[in-house]
Amino acid sequence: MNNKAFYSHGKLLLSGEYVVLDGALSLAIPTKFGQSLSITPIDDQILHWKSFDYIKQVWFENKFNIINFEALKREQNDAISNRLSQILKVVNSLNPEFINNNSGLKIETHLEFPKNWGLGTSSTLINNIANWANIDAYTLLEDTFGGSGYDIACAQNNSAITYQLKNKKPIIKKTDFNPVFKEHLYFVHLNKKQNSRDGIKYYRQNKANDQSALKDINTITLEMINSTTLEHFKSLMIEHETIISKLTKQTPVKRLLFKDFSGAIKSLGAWGGDFIMVASNQNPTNYFKKKGYETIIPYSEMIL
Repeated sequence: MNNKAFYSHGKLLLSGEYVVLDGALSLAIPTKFGQSLSITPIDDQILHWKSFDYIKQVWFENKFNIINFEALKREQNDAISNRLSQILKVVNSLNPEFINNNSGLKIETHLEFPKNWGLGTSSTLINNIANWANIDAYTLLEDTFGGSGYDIACAQNNSAITYQLKNKKPIIKKTDFNPVFKEHLYFVHLNKKQNSRDGIKYYRQNKANDQSALKDINTITLEMINSTTLEHFKSLMIEHETIISKLTKQTPVKRLLFKDFSGAIKSLGAWGGDFIMVASNQNPTNYFKKKGYETIIPYSEMIL
């Protein structure tokens, strides 16, 4: 077996958080930051796994049995080892030929963004492993982490897409989302990592099942793509926040944390953590830094 290498893009969901699970049309964007995976044959008959963070420090390392994919070391990082072991077992069930048991492998993953950013540490890994094993990434996601799958679509695409589930199958269309006012859009990290599985669970428990809300989100997504002015885009962000707030019985992040901010703010993905999108006539960096939020990324630096 020769050396192999794979790469996947990170993701942001600009519209349709939560309701994407129920078939809403959503706008998703691959990011400039992603994750790579490399595979090198070694003499030892094991899988030696090393994961590097964005500053090239090892954040996870373990060795796995090449036959049953059980972790060989049981110390720290048990939860990660267990999750990786589970993924490898699922991969093996989908394609038993994906590993030649005659030789071991050194596997390295390299993240390009901090793990707590929520840009897709899991989805980029799942997509890279699926490419390596020549299996369907959506099936692997469904059998491991679950979720809508929009993050897999971002991992596989290099432009904005619309994403919609119809009969549980993803409909993915490339879209030309390149707003003329993009220099007024920013992404601010809320200093918290939100577990999307927890957010989905909360949504399932609390949502008011409202078909008209899905239609409204579909309309907002299309209007966002075609929006030609910052003021119109801001109004769409606010309208979207209001709808999801009612559906999930959660308070919009602007009302919660940034009441005195003059621009528009929208949560992305599971509410309460990760990134928010900010639309502002003036550069909002000083405002957010004074509030203790240090990670403010202009649209053009984040989006592919």
